[in-house]
Formats: sequence, C-alpha cells, structure tokens
Amino acid sequence: MSSDNPKRALFAGFAAVAKALGHGHRLEILELLAQGERSVEAVAERVGLPVANVSQHLRLMHRTGLLASRRDGKRVVYRLSDPSVLDLTAALRHVAERHFAEVRDVFGGYFQQRDALEPISRKELVQRFRDGLVTVLDVRPEDEYAVGHLPKAINIPLRELARRLRELPKNREVVAYCRGPYCVLAFEAVALLRGRGFKVRRLQDGYPEWKAAGLAVE
Repeated sequence: MSSDNPKRALFAGFAAVAKALGHGHRLEILELLAQGERSVEAVAERVGLPVANVSQHLRLMHRTGLLASRRDGKRVVYRLSDPSVLDLTAALRHVAERHFAEVRDVFGGYFQQRDALEPISRKELVQRFRDGLVTVLDVRPEDEYAVGHLPKAINIPLRELARRLRELPKNREVVAYCRGPYCVLAFEAVALLRGRGFKVRRLQDGYPEWKAAGLAVE
C-alpha cells in the first residue's frame, strides 16, 4: 500500500461530510434540528418540503455522522450528533461571509435593511440580564421554545408579535433571538419593533449557540 493511501482515504471521508453539507435544504434542516430532536414528518412540515425528500436528506446526513437518530414507535427521530456539527456550520458561514460575494450581497441587502445595528453578544447579554436591564424575546414557534430557551425569555412568535406588543415593556431594551445568526424571524422582529418605537437589539446568534456555549437554559 502506498504511504499516501491512508491520507487519501481520510480526505475522501472529509469530502463525504462536506458533500452532505452541500445543499441549502440540508443546512436549513440542521438549523432546525439544532433546536432539538424532531421526527421526519415534523421536519418536513416546518421546512415546507415533501416527507420523502426530507427523509432522503436526513438519511444522507445520518450516514456521514452529522445526525444521530432513534426510534419512537413507528417514527424515526433525528438530532445533531454532537455540538461540533454546529461548529462546522458556523465555520462554513464565516468563510462564505468573508469570501463569497453572493452571500455578502444578500446580507447587505435583506438583512442589513432590517437591522444594520451591531447585535448584542452573549457575554454582554448575560451581564445586562443580571443587571435587570433587558427583556429577552424569543420569536420562535411555541414548540421550539418549549424544547428549550434562554432564562426568563418571553415567547411571542413572530406571526403574533404585532398584536401582542403590550406584553413588552417600552421602558427597557428588548433583545430578540431565534434559531441562529441569520434567522429571519429575529431580523423581522427587530424591524417591526423599531418601527413601533421600541429600543431593540438582536442577539448575535441564537438558542443553539447559547446552549452550546454552556450558558443557562430553561
């Protein structure tokens, strides 16, 4: 055996994992599963894809070690295999942000139009929360909030936010978060609240990153 064959075998394995990430729908599914485990049917409903297509994406990511699964009666339930998967998608995001023009264009257009201010970091939020200076707003759907959320976060899903503004105090800063750094829900919530006169900022990332950092959750 040539001495470079083991290295090539490793690189082939790395490439298989990279290939499993190489689809926008799979990255969206990973973002969803970072909130907590879900069945194939629940994933399909949330991302708006046929069950057969979602099942195929899930099986591929499972084969390459990105996902773990278990049986729940007749259903198969999937979850991220471990927090390193979140690190992997974050690294992919950072490279694309810095070097891929199309990603920068989308961010500079849709996202910055809704929130061009510097987001609040996890460290700063922890301090401001301890000092009683902020109201934390979770704009994810109720089922994702129920799986886990930041301590004392108020859950008002984005679709209900406009009619439930009275539940938010105007005398304190609001910090909104959802599934991750590019979760549309948080950007839309910030734009809506600023338009209604609230002092609001967006958390730099989302619930999965908060939890992976070892910070307290409920």
